[in-house]
Amino acid sequence: MGFGIGTNLFLSDLDIQRVAPAGELSLRYGITQAVSLGLALGYDELKAVQRTPTLQWPGDYQLVRGYDAAVMVYVHFLTLKNLSPFCYAGGGLMAYKTLFGDGTTLRGDDKLNSTYIFPLGLGCEWYFSREIALSGKIGYSFVNGLVDKTGNGGPDGFASARIGLSFSLGSSDLDDDDGDGLTNGQEKRLGTDQEIPDTDGDRLKDGEEVKRYLTNPLVVDTDGDGLGDGEEVFVHRTDPTKFDTDGDGLSDGEEELKYKTAPLKPDTDGDGLTDGEEVYRTKTDPLRIDSDSDGLSDWDESRVNKTNPIVADTDGDGLRDGDEVKLYKTDPLRADTDRGGVNDGIEVQRGTNPLDPNDDFPRGTLPLERGKSLILEGVSFEGGTAILTRDSEKALQTALRSLSAIPYVKVEIAGYTDGVGEPATNESLSLRRAEAVRQWLVVRGIDPLRLTTAGYGARSPIATNITAEGRARNRRIEFHVK
Repeated sequence: MGFGIGTNLFLSDLDIQRVAPAGELSLRYGITQAVSLGLALGYDELKAVQRTPTLQWPGDYQLVRGYDAAVMVYVHFLTLKNLSPFCYAGGGLMAYKTLFGDGTTLRGDDKLNSTYIFPLGLGCEWYFSREIALSGKIGYSFVNGLVDKTGNGGPDGFASARIGLSFSLGSSDLDDDDGDGLTNGQEKRLGTDQEIPDTDGDRLKDGEEVKRYLTNPLVVDTDGDGLGDGEEVFVHRTDPTKFDTDGDGLSDGEEELKYKTAPLKPDTDGDGLTDGEEVYRTKTDPLRIDSDSDGLSDWDESRVNKTNPIVADTDGDGLRDGDEVKLYKTDPLRADTDRGGVNDGIEVQRGTNPLDPNDDFPRGTLPLERGKSLILEGVSFEGGTAILTRDSEKALQTALRSLSAIPYVKVEIAGYTDGVGEPATNESLSLRRAEAVRQWLVVRGIDPLRLTTAGYGARSPIATNITAEGRARNRRIEFHVK
């Protein structure tokens, strides 16, 4: 039951409408969760003003005092937390008396008159406890057109606004107040809200959670996988009671929200590795069969060939792992399969056999192995200068052939001197000598970007500086192969 107070605005044939007070008492009985029937008893004042008094209107305003009773039908919408919106409509009778500004009645008519009344409108209740709610509603009531005494038989009416309190009386443990499939008594034992069908807001009714899905109606995410129970049931079709529905080592939430894998399929990309293995062990992409696009599946790399499934060229020899295994039959874990001194990739590019060590360095060339150094025997300079001697021609031609035969290596040309003289002078001289060799090679077609120079002076001697023979050996040019 409830009561309310408010105001009416008389919409009649008179010139100016005024706001007047009103009140009501209501009784309501719930037939179902959504529909209830009721009886509304009201007191309504309707007030209006006639600008120019006439014989029919001796005063400047008209006041109607009415007492009405109506049978009502209420339709309640989905309850949202503690808010319950509704609409209503009904019909009944109103007894009324019309007064004028001077307090008289028209033609001495002091008896009560009657008219039909048809109220309808919208409202909302805010429950601040299970039994008590603050109620508000707005509506419109149709009444007979003769209520304003104008003689116009068309219907009049009045708009209304009410605010009040409503009290919920009576409920048993066998009732299901919120229609969630659980009785009030069951909800009390579980600790769920008897007035909200989905206590935890996970899109599953409390009854569905308890009886069908075996989830916790008080926890949005029963299995703690990062997905709400309703989301798992309706969107992803995963098991809301299992952290990892497909058992692949990734939680359902990780699969859907982070990795975009299929939470119902252990191996999303079908490469033979479970999604969890790919994420946590091999670090591969669980959405791609061949994460590094090297021609081998992630399974083949991690389980068969033992290559790195996220690096296309595991041994760094310039050949993709898949090409080494399927095309060249080389070892994808060894840069120089035949151990002849030249990487497999270089051999393939220059046309030699990466499985035959005898063809790694053509006859008459230097063994330019990456990471190693060699002395250009026979390269000499005129005393105290960076001028190459004629005797250096043969050694330089050999170096030229070697760099041309292996076009993918880079070389630092390092100059060294003996220990005679000042260190700064020796370093400058050794650098100029290295640059002289570089210039000789560049002029004859070697890419200058492959050659760098350095002058180390008397550092790193390979013989004694006491004897002439030792000093001659220390005066040298080295290739540091990169």
